[in-house]
Amino acid sequence: MGEFTLIIGILGNLVRAIGFLIFGFGITRFTLDAYNKANWQLQIALVLGFFGLLIGLTDFASPGSSGMYALGAGAALVSNMLPKKTETEEQNK
Repeated sequence: MGEFTLIIGILGNLVRAIGFLIFGFGITRFTLDAYNKANWQLQIALVLGFFGLLIGLTDFASPGSSGMYALGAGAALVSNMLPKKTETEEQNK
């Protein structure tokens, strides 16, 4: 029974890590998309909420979960900085 519990624990940690990766990517994409369209009051609220969530995760979540959240957020930031395809490039394919 101990081996089964160990395997379930490992699978649970893996699912949690993947969830935090996806959550970090999603919340960062949402923040970046909403930030460009908002007025300055909402921009301040978005930035404070994003960094407040990061601080809360750092304090209350495990280091692996916080790291996966940071990796997801970093991936969203990098994908946002990549140059966008133009219509002519899409038509050439």
